[in-house]
Amino acid sequence: MCSLPAIIAHSYRHDEHGRPGKGESARSETWARSWPLSSLPALTPDSERIQQSAQTHDFLRRLFADPDLIPLPFQSTLGPLIAKRRYPKIEKQYDAIGGGSPILKWTRIQGKGMAELLDELSPETAPHKAYTMFRYAEPLTETCLDEMRRDGVTRAVAFTQYPQYSCSTTGSNLNELWKQIPGRAGLAKQKGKEVTVGADPVDEIEWSVIDRWGVHPGFIDAVARNIEASLASYPAESRDGVVILFSAHSLPMSVVNRGDPYPAEVAASVSAIMARLGNRNPYRLVWQSQVGPSAWLGPQTSDAIKGYAKKGLNDLLLVPVAFTSDHIETLFELDLEYLEEAKELGMTGVKRAESLNDSPYFIRAIADIAAAHLKSGQAVSPQLGLRCPGCTNEKCGHQKEWLKSFQAEIASKSALASAQ
Repeated sequence: MCSLPAIIAHSYRHDEHGRPGKGESARSETWARSWPLSSLPALTPDSERIQQSAQTHDFLRRLFADPDLIPLPFQSTLGPLIAKRRYPKIEKQYDAIGGGSPILKWTRIQGKGMAELLDELSPETAPHKAYTMFRYAEPLTETCLDEMRRDGVTRAVAFTQYPQYSCSTTGSNLNELWKQIPGRAGLAKQKGKEVTVGADPVDEIEWSVIDRWGVHPGFIDAVARNIEASLASYPAESRDGVVILFSAHSLPMSVVNRGDPYPAEVAASVSAIMARLGNRNPYRLVWQSQVGPSAWLGPQTSDAIKGYAKKGLNDLLLVPVAFTSDHIETLFELDLEYLEEAKELGMTGVKRAESLNDSPYFIRAIADIAAAHLKSGQAVSPQLGLRCPGCTNEKCGHQKEWLKSFQAEIASKSALASAQ
């Protein structure tokens, strides 16, 4: 899961006479918002942010080099070796789904639709522009930041497109964002001790973060509607007996045991979705995309399908609950591997609910989330400011301090806007 779809709220710079600066659109006012919609990561949806097959190796190399996502001993040596070894297999998987992932396409469609709705929901901050920022594939964090600076962006909201927070996904992406900011404010190491540093005056972007939204009513409703549409394809007399399998990207237990909130947040999403559906169907939360022999969250989706086949069940509905669009983990892993596996086991009633993709209900949900954030005057949530009890990643602490450094200014501007 690796990518940071972020909604970037931004202001364009004006010259000394109050005229729009270079790169500003004719519609821009003092406050314009935009978003990198993409990319905080299955243990990767970033696992899928690949536009073309030719990018696969670079994608894998970056992914396995990230200790936030997949911690490895001797990471700088083992990471490239694993990437090289997995490349042929992953390349074949991309070939099987058409030669590449559609995630960039869906991310841009979602971002454009969100920005248009946001202009209506929050006219005082309009116009809004969506930027896409991926963790392991282009457009990378630095690519997106360069584009934003060329456009004269001075206010941005990093809007993760991972509904549920994990240090391995959203956390990793925010660490990378912090790393790419020159003269970043926050804590830094200097001669063996931590010191506070100020923001580089060259980098004038003021940041806030939407770090999780897995129980937002609009998101819950959008997923529930796709489930209802799929359930309607089953005979009425057996519909309520269909077992709903919510499938989310798994996570190493070493990460979970440090206190990562991801399993609890995914479970909260599932509970809210089932409540929206009236709790009519039996369901389970299962996990996919395990990498390597170490212990990960389970049961694995594949094992759950096999287990229910042995128990004589036939009707299962797979629901991707932690991904916001189609990519290799839905189009290949769920659709080609697991559904085919079910057929081989004699199960004729196993289907997959649609991903959110261009769902108008989902696009409205993320626009509502963004609008509420812009009005909140909040730079970071209380949850984002809290490190895991077992966290040993100093970058995590530095990133959080950097983001919190924007709170006073953002709160002040929000209060001023509310008073007008």
